[in-house]
Amino acid sequence: MRALLLGLLLPLLLTSPAAAARPGLDRPDRKEIAMELVSSAENSTLHWRRQYTYLEDIGDGRGYTGGIIGFCSGTGDMLAVVRRYTRSQPDNPLARFLPALRRVNGTDSHRGLGRPFVRAWHRAAHDAGFRRAQDAERDRVYFDPAVRRAAQDGLRTLGQFVYYDAIVMHGPGRDASSFGGIRAAAMRAARTPAQGGAEVRYLNAFLDARKRVMRQEEAHSDTSRIDTEQRRFLRERNLGLRPPLTWHVYGDRYHIGR
Repeated sequence: MRALLLGLLLPLLLTSPAAAARPGLDRPDRKEIAMELVSSAENSTLHWRRQYTYLEDIGDGRGYTGGIIGFCSGTGDMLAVVRRYTRSQPDNPLARFLPALRRVNGTDSHRGLGRPFVRAWHRAAHDAGFRRAQDAERDRVYFDPAVRRAAQDGLRTLGQFVYYDAIVMHGPGRDASSFGGIRAAAMRAARTPAQGGAEVRYLNAFLDARKRVMRQEEAHSDTSRIDTEQRRFLRERNLGLRPPLTWHVYGDRYHIGR
């Protein structure tokens, strides 16, 4: 009888919400949404895969900004992308710029780069190997650490995206203007869910802390990606980041219906 009852109950236990693993931002459909949300703010389009070829200097003191999440020549992550690409394909169009990328790291200089580098970046973007290098560095430095840290803090899918978007813009450092500093400021104002705090309250504290940092930098002073995107989803209590989603960034309307 005990075995019979267990056989009847087991399918129910396995399919119940409590037994099922909570979906997170690393689920493929949610990761796709995350990339589209970031692209709407970074590139004013949902078509994030078109951004592999993107490269320009936006005047934020970080040199060239390029690729799917804005790798920068002045912050080391663009150098890491080209290094990874070169390890797999040594004869690629960008390999010859590695010495220049090392020299300009930490500055906004274009020395040794310029138009030849821009042209080489555009050529490389048509190569699947270069696109894989961008994907891999995005995941290693930004996406995976953000999702892991958010999950440890007890945050659901929206909160994981809030962390990811912040780490993309501000970097994974610990100083006051980086992701680590923003998180520390938020934790001084509210407890994380893992600490027994309310998820919505903590996320509001995190967004408040991030807005203060953004307003200190002219290039990032428009906070609509928080005010009319992330905060909107939070007001709607869409903590699972479930579509349909409608939001505005810089006054432009976006919608994901699937």
